[in-house]
Amino acid sequence: MRSVALSPQHRQAALEAMASEHLDVLVIGGGVVGGGAALDAATRGLSVGLVEARDFASGTSSRSSKLIHGGLRYLEMLDFRLVAEALAERSLLIEKLAPHLVKPVPFLYPLTHRVWERFYAGAGVALYDSMAMLSGRSRGVPAHRHLTRTGARRHVPALRKDALVGALRYYDGQVDDARHTMFLARTAAAYGAHVASRTRVVDLLRDADRVVGARVRDLESGREFDIRARQVVNATGVWTDETQSFAGERGQFHVRASKGIHLVVPRDRIRGDSGLILRTEKSVLFVIPWGRHWIIGTTDTDWSLSKDHPAASARDIEYLLDHVNRVLVEPLVPEDVEGVYAGLRPLLAGEDEATSKLSREHAVSTSVTGLVVIAGGKYTTYRVMAKDAIDAAVQQMSTLLDRRVPECVTEDIPLLGADGYAALWNQRQALAERHGLGVGRIEHLLDRFGSLTPEVLDLIAEQPDLAEPLGGADDYLRAEVVYGVTHEGARHLDDVLARRTRISIETFHRGTECAAEVADLMGEVLGWSAEQREREIDHYLKRVEAERESQTMPDDETADAARMGAPDVVPVAHR
Repeated sequence: MRSVALSPQHRQAALEAMASEHLDVLVIGGGVVGGGAALDAATRGLSVGLVEARDFASGTSSRSSKLIHGGLRYLEMLDFRLVAEALAERSLLIEKLAPHLVKPVPFLYPLTHRVWERFYAGAGVALYDSMAMLSGRSRGVPAHRHLTRTGARRHVPALRKDALVGALRYYDGQVDDARHTMFLARTAAAYGAHVASRTRVVDLLRDADRVVGARVRDLESGREFDIRARQVVNATGVWTDETQSFAGERGQFHVRASKGIHLVVPRDRIRGDSGLILRTEKSVLFVIPWGRHWIIGTTDTDWSLSKDHPAASARDIEYLLDHVNRVLVEPLVPEDVEGVYAGLRPLLAGEDEATSKLSREHAVSTSVTGLVVIAGGKYTTYRVMAKDAIDAAVQQMSTLLDRRVPECVTEDIPLLGADGYAALWNQRQALAERHGLGVGRIEHLLDRFGSLTPEVLDLIAEQPDLAEPLGGADDYLRAEVVYGVTHEGARHLDDVLARRTRISIETFHRGTECAAEVADLMGEVLGWSAEQREREIDHYLKRVEAERESQTMPDDETADAARMGAPDVVPVAHR
């Protein structure tokens, strides 16, 4: 498979192709399910378009707990089918589909009661490990172990002695969700899909009672045009109801948004080499290793305000700090928090008002001819959701095609960067010597770009100053910014600072200290005028300011009002 760059030129060509061709499938939504659906359809030999109103993964798919997991709490709820399905996907991602992006990560489950809890929780984790094997694949992660209190505190010295009597140590998977979602879209493009971000659907096209495409607006130029398709797939997550309304139908189900927030703190604030999973009165709390940081989350509360920019309140932050501090020798304080992010889970609405009890299962609706709606589910099972959506689309348009459409093959389709990753990892010392970089830098690149790392190194060979780290964010090289624009579809400053990299949550300044440098690098590639450059920087600074203000507010309503003080950036061409 050839590598395809999501360059500005590729985006323009994709828009022109979608405007002129009659597609088999148009996917609306560039999150993990939309990207997965586009890849699924393209690898069945269908002609495909994928449009996203903002940036790839700019909604829920960049704001998760960064875990690929079966979900221990769903096992306790006796949802064995969902857990088994998710564990099978975890193994597939770690071993075949995205080994460069999905890695095993260890967790401690502290035990607070003697005998019975070790038996009860131990049986659950043993079942969890066993279910991972039922798919016929290997677990993809090491087996669990029982630990004494001393053994547990050897792994996590930060735990208070009175916080546990022992522990279980088990493994799950971890992913940079935004990069994985972007790789899905890019891999779909490599198989022929037309992919364009910053392209908003403003209406669905109808022919009598059938949906036959969508009217879209290119948000970079302001131009509107029609995209014709035999089948439209609505994969817009928490925006499902709004997109469904374009069809003039109520739909077979509704999606409710549940807000989850996460805190990011420096690695040295919690001493340990394993993550933690802690029980709360409502759900579970994770403390997750994340490079030189920890991610702490999450909350689970109903959200009915702005879906574009969910806000974390002071109450949310206090809730997480209070719960994690119950088990730490050295409590965290608000000043320890480097970053905060809030995301919305798309839950299938039920009769129970507690969002934590709403379904994480997904559902597919075909109530409107020509339109498939996919909603619910969890990040880990995106591929299964995408398969079900495209299966439904193929069934609906079977009478319109003069050929048989093959079955789903995505379980055998590695993402770009996966093939050859292991070989390059073995060669990382030689790569470091050849390119004059430290081995640690090469490992960092390999875990972000996989076997596409030579493309980044080629940029450095052409322009040696790109080998320098960014000022104020030295985990990342200047070359990664340029590559984000030339190959990964980044169009605006926050695309790079919040999603191509994680500078917005991994630094105390949240990206403000390197915003000008990143804007200079991006602007040179994108041809920004001085006005657009200043507009990008000003927008980003105001975004950070609004987020900081929202996080001092006492509740959701005041936090939302503060966050909405910074609108989305608007290109000069569209003013």
